[in-house]
Amino acid sequence: MARRPEVFVRTLTMEEGRKLQRITRTAKNPIKQRRAIVVMMSGQGQTVPDITSLLQASDDYVRGVIHAFNERGFNALDPKWSGGRPPVISQATREHICLIARTTPTEWGITAFSTWSLKTLAQHLVSRKVVTTISREHLRRILKNGGVSWQTTTTWKSSTDPDFITKMWRVLELYDHPPADGRVVCADEFGPLNLMPRKGKRWRPRSHPARLRATYRRDQGVRHMIAALDLATGQIYYRIRTRKRWREFLSFLKTLRRRWPGEKLYVIVDNFSPHRHVQVQGWAAEHDVELVFLPTYGSWLNWIESEFAALRYFALNGTDHRTHAEQNAAIGAYVRWRNARAEPKTSFASSSHIRSWTSYPAKAA
Repeated sequence: MARRPEVFVRTLTMEEGRKLQRITRTAKNPIKQRRAIVVMMSGQGQTVPDITSLLQASDDYVRGVIHAFNERGFNALDPKWSGGRPPVISQATREHICLIARTTPTEWGITAFSTWSLKTLAQHLVSRKVVTTISREHLRRILKNGGVSWQTTTTWKSSTDPDFITKMWRVLELYDHPPADGRVVCADEFGPLNLMPRKGKRWRPRSHPARLRATYRRDQGVRHMIAALDLATGQIYYRIRTRKRWREFLSFLKTLRRRWPGEKLYVIVDNFSPHRHVQVQGWAAEHDVELVFLPTYGSWLNWIESEFAALRYFALNGTDHRTHAEQNAAIGAYVRWRNARAEPKTSFASSSHIRSWTSYPAKAA
C-alpha cells in the first residue's frame, strides 16, 4: 500500500505565528483552539502522523485542517455549524399537528378513546395523511415545541344564582363605599379544626425534610372557628366552638352587636343554612343588623376568606398539635399578632375583570 504524501501548512509569517500562539492559549471555543494547535504544530515541521499521535485525532481530520488553512487562512479555524438536514415536516404541518392534538378523538369519530396517547395520535396523523410517518418521540418534541403539554383536565362551576350580578355588586359597593351609618363586617366559619399533623413548609437541610407522625386515631373530636373581619380596622374577632349551628352563629352575632353599640352592622355572609335560619334573621331585623348574603357559589367574594388562607398557612401548616387547647392557643397567638399590625381594608379586587361585568345596579337605576 502506497504511503500518503506528507502535508504541511504553508510558510507562516512571524505575525501569523504569534496569532496562532495567542489562539491556542486564549480561545474559548475548543474547536477553534484545537484547529490552531494542528496548524501551529504543522508550521513547526511536525508531520501528520506526529500530530495525530499527540492529539489523538484521525489523519483525515489533521489533513483537512491543514488544507483548509492553506486555502482560507485564519477563517478556516472558526467552526461553521451547518443547519443539518432540512426538516422533513414543515412548520405549517407542525402547527396542524398541534391543532389536532388539542382536539379529542371523539371529535374525529373515534369513539373508542376519550383522549389521545402519542401512539394513537401518531396513527391518526398517518391515517389522515397529515404526515407519511412519524415516531412517538418526534411527535412528542413537536408538541413540546408547539406549547402543547399533557395536562390534567379541571372542572369549573358557574353560579346558578339568577341575581348573581346584583348581589355581587351589592357586596362590592359595601367594600368600596362603606355606609356612613354603620360598619361592614365579613363573617364566616373556619374548620373543622382536627387534631392532626398538617403538611407545611420550613427551612431545612437539602434532602432532609422535617417529618411528622402519621395518625390513625383522632378521638378528641373537632372544633369550629366562627370569625368576623372588621373592614374599618382590619381586625379579626373570633370564637371557637364545638359546633357551628344557628345557635352558635346567633351567639356570635350578639357578641358583635355588643362590641359596636349604636352602629348598624352590615354582616356579609354566605348561604350556609345557619345564616338563613329564621331565628337568626328575626333577631338581626330587630337589632339593626343587616345580613348581606353572597351570591350562590360566590364565597370567594367574602373578604375574610383570604384571612383564613393566611391563618392556615402561618399558624396551622407544619404543626402537630396534640390537644385542642394547644391548637387554639396557636390560633389565638397568630390572631393577636395579626391584629396588632392590622390596617383598614380597602380596594377589594380593584384590578379584577369582575368589575367590568356591569356597573353598580343602584347607580344605574
